[in-house]
Amino acid sequence: MAGVIETFGGILIVLGLFTRPVAFVLSGEMAVAYFWMHFAMGGFWPWNNRGEVVALFSFIFLFFAVAGPGAFSLDALRHRKK
Repeated sequence: MAGVIETFGGILIVLGLFTRPVAFVLSGEMAVAYFWMHFAMGGFWPWNNRGEVVALFSFIFLFFAVAGPGAFSLDALRHRKK
């Protein structure tokens, strides 16, 4: 299930379509992956459990969820037509 979420969510983020909700779901998915896999292997800190990339993606997607899409996204194009 995670692969499907990451594949289609990544495509939607690149296109800038439904950016905020998709980024929020992806951020949560990365947080769950961190705590289920990496936290269990080596403790809390990412540099001890090789979870740097997962933690980084979680925060990047959280930033996209808060900041929203850019000016050249499909979301911006949808809102300009209304």
